[in-house]
Amino acid sequence: MAPGRMASGHTAAGRDLTADPIRWGVIGPGNIADGVIGDLALLEEGTLHAAASRSLDRAKDFAARHGAQVAYGSYADLLADDDVEVVYIATPHRQHHGIALAAIEAGKHLLVEKAFTCTLAGTIEVAEAARERGVFVMEAMWTRFQPAVVRLRELIADGAIGEVRNVQADLGLQVDFDPTHRLWDPAQGGGTLLDLGVYPVAWVQMILGGRPARLETSGTLGPNDLDAEATLLWEAPDGRQGTATTSLLSPLPGRAAIFGTLGWLEVPPRFHHPDRILLHRATEGWSTDETEEIVLPATGTGYSHELDEVHRCLAEGRTQSPVMPLQDTVAVMGVLEQALHSLGVYHDEDPSPI
Repeated sequence: MAPGRMASGHTAAGRDLTADPIRWGVIGPGNIADGVIGDLALLEEGTLHAAASRSLDRAKDFAARHGAQVAYGSYADLLADDDVEVVYIATPHRQHHGIALAAIEAGKHLLVEKAFTCTLAGTIEVAEAARERGVFVMEAMWTRFQPAVVRLRELIADGAIGEVRNVQADLGLQVDFDPTHRLWDPAQGGGTLLDLGVYPVAWVQMILGGRPARLETSGTLGPNDLDAEATLLWEAPDGRQGTATTSLLSPLPGRAAIFGTLGWLEVPPRFHHPDRILLHRATEGWSTDETEEIVLPATGTGYSHELDEVHRCLAEGRTQSPVMPLQDTVAVMGVLEQALHSLGVYHDEDPSPI
């Protein structure tokens, strides 16, 4: 393995990760963390060392179920644990920024759930702090690491559908209004764009790259003036287009498609963790007599692939993932914030999450 510096004084030089697994800590042991850490057990290169919650009983329960050695009743205690090398942050969105900065200051590597933060300024601050401290930080955008999506990107790069001209994606749920529900609670960074909308927006950004030259947003606000549904029309600097739709008012199918000059790629529901893709090759105009189904299921629940990327990058001494670089996280957050502001929705970061 390539030499590289690890957190807490550890180095990757000559380190056999199967014999000396990377030690993880979890902050925010909720439902999402259950799935992610459940998949960590599938990998020999990593192990759960500690879990932290503001409720010690909740942390103990999570630690017992996932085999962690330590449970903490505060986030600060976990960050002070020298045996924790990588921290996975799975708290509500508004807490990500402050916890991430504290973890970086403690020299920890990070995997941060999406949405990465609640503001573009917050995302930029975390990215800059990581670069200055020299620690690895990645947004937990598991979609990019799904085997079917990896193959889809290879097909695009190989010219299988010609020049990409248009990208579409949607994701929505019907969630009854409840001001205490995290999706409807401003104090938790609620609304559809930061939770569900991050997926179709990140999908369009993954294919078209960068930031849009022009972005138009239409949408509906809920009873507490949070974004309840939104459609974003994206125009890239070179004229290519994308559409991202999200909703808390209706159960959208979760489909995605990428249209090129020679055909198109279809991703059946749900596109953000697919087990297959369909490659349609056009023969005359938009008629097609050649469709190839490519089946590539994920390992476990599907989170193992992003965890494996963290391990690989740390073993190689990287501070960013080449598959999910921080510049893409910043670009996606910029689009989300622009869309939110156009709807009259303004979020902030939790000033004291620790």
